[in-house]
Amino acid sequence: MFEDYQKQIVSKLANEFNLKNKMAVPKVAKVVINMGIGSSKDSKEEQEKMAAQLATITGQKPSVRPARAAVAGFGVREGQVVGIAVTLRGRRMYEFLQKLFRIVLPRIRDFRGVEKNAFDSLGNYSLGIADTSVFPEIDITRLGKSVGLGITIVTTTADRQQALRLLEELGMPFEKEEHG
Repeated sequence: MFEDYQKQIVSKLANEFNLKNKMAVPKVAKVVINMGIGSSKDSKEEQEKMAAQLATITGQKPSVRPARAAVAGFGVREGQVVGIAVTLRGRRMYEFLQKLFRIVLPRIRDFRGVEKNAFDSLGNYSLGIADTSVFPEIDITRLGKSVGLGITIVTTTADRQQALRLLEELGMPFEKEEHG
């Protein structure tokens, strides 16, 4: 996917957006994958299973995310582990995106494409996957409980249209517009 980006997509996007400098062409800077601990916040064993699952999916050891503030309504104390995250860059990032676009998303039941309006004001795209069992590396028989994860694709452009075109060119399966 990275080779396709360098050889074909850069020049195509540079022409499309009238960019003279190839370095000004939008690119994916990093992919951040977050998994909330949820009801397993008090069970070290469950946390380790979730971390192992995220490591299997991404090929990288996740970091622990502690709570910044206490929230009594959720039973969370400051400093308590509430999530785990992985930040992918470089080769691993492109391998993950290729797997996400071509294998994982099409495996989701009733999948008709991802929404085009999930970009933030900085040109980053966020999506959630409700069940990690759609990843081919996950052994469903050894999976404890179903957990979801959030994926943020961080781009180098603050222009939503440029970010959309970049992800379209990389092969992200966006929903088709219905005419009728």
